Amino acid sequence: MTTAHANVNTQLELLLKGAVDVIRVDDLRERLLAAAREGRTLTVKVGFDPSAPDLHLGHTVVIRKMRHFQQLGHRVVFLIGDFTGMIGDPTGKKTTRPQLSREQVMANAETYKRQIFKLLDPERTVIDFNSRWLGALSSEEWIRLTARVTLAQILERDDFSKRLAAGEPISLHELLYPVAQAYDSVCLKADVELGGTDQLFNLLVGRDLMGKLGLPAQIVMTLPLLEGLDGVEKMSKSLGNYVGVEDTPEDMFGKLMSISDQLMWKYWTLLTDLDPSGVAALQRAVASGERHPMDVKFELARTITADFHDAAGAAAAEAHFRALHQRREVPEEIPDLRLPSDGPTIVLGKLLAQAGLASSNAEARRLVEQGGVKLDGAVVRDPLAVLAAVPGSTYLLQAGKRRFARVIFAS
Repeated sequence: MTTAHANVNTQLELLLKGAVDVIRVDDLRERLLAAAREGRTLTVKVGFDPSAPDLHLGHTVVIRKMRHFQQLGHRVVFLIGDFTGMIGDPTGKKTTRPQLSREQVMANAETYKRQIFKLLDPERTVIDFNSRWLGALSSEEWIRLTARVTLAQILERDDFSKRLAAGEPISLHELLYPVAQAYDSVCLKADVELGGTDQLFNLLVGRDLMGKLGLPAQIVMTLPLLEGLDGVEKMSKSLGNYVGVEDTPEDMFGKLMSISDQLMWKYWTLLTDLDPSGVAALQRAVASGERHPMDVKFELARTITADFHDAAGAAAAEAHFRALHQRREVPEEIPDLRLPSDGPTIVLGKLLAQAGLASSNAEARRLVEQGGVKLDGAVVRDPLAVLAAVPGSTYLLQAGKRRFARVIFAS
């Protein structure tokens, strides 16, 4: 293997981290090699419709992937869809999305500029607006462009086909959205386009259109949609299960500490730069009892909070969290539950009943699922979470506002 190929393999390890669809990996490898040979950079495009003023951590999954490309020296284009934002992409929606005024679009776009630079390097980020070329197209040019895409192709999109079968209305302007997004790729001569898994169809239309117009077809890469704090629904401000990019350090840290142990690993993968082997090492340490899940969650909250603020802000937020949640309203006398450290692994739901904090395993499960259980001050949402029997460790278990127990594992 040549040095160039070895270097590309290292790049691919970072670029493919967390990705779902990559069409195609071999194309990406070849384009990275060609860029290195020719001394040029790849153009990596991500489009954002400024439909709301605030970004949350779910949005940053793709922005972090932009940063990965940027760290490898490639050119990233943060494309603000000020033109397509007035169409409204109905992806995943059963009804037509309301169109935004130009004033709304531009006001939201200004807030995006500020927020993305919490992760991206402003000196190495190109910000563009797709009205620059879409707004300049004449009626004749629009007709010639749409002639390159068939109606059958557009109706393959899942949400369109479902609405059509159900007799629900589809406005003609909605059908233009994938075409407009595809033309963005043509104008930018994109090497790679990134998006969430719900954008796969639109990204593939861009790849197809570039090929029809004689351009090298862009590589398509999708990233997962991130579950919110509830661990069930996609992170969304409307559902209240979100962590805002511009949340205060204290709010960000506290919200991150409320996620389940299971969801924590997805956050480590998609919201930090820790490589896959590092995430796997943390998982092994927790599984073996070498590290407690709560300690690893504290580390996650520190890491993410520092990324969007700074190390000092993250440290202050952690101190605030510990003071607020681990010391407040804790009675002086708490019953102890002493357990052998060499005993079987203990599931949290059963431990609540064993400690007398729930009358049965069923009640314990309900308490956990309702967010009424805390371990060392942090809400636990998974009744099947495992408490590692680390010798000499002590944990504060709380059910509701006034029931406490101290779990002590023998040294």
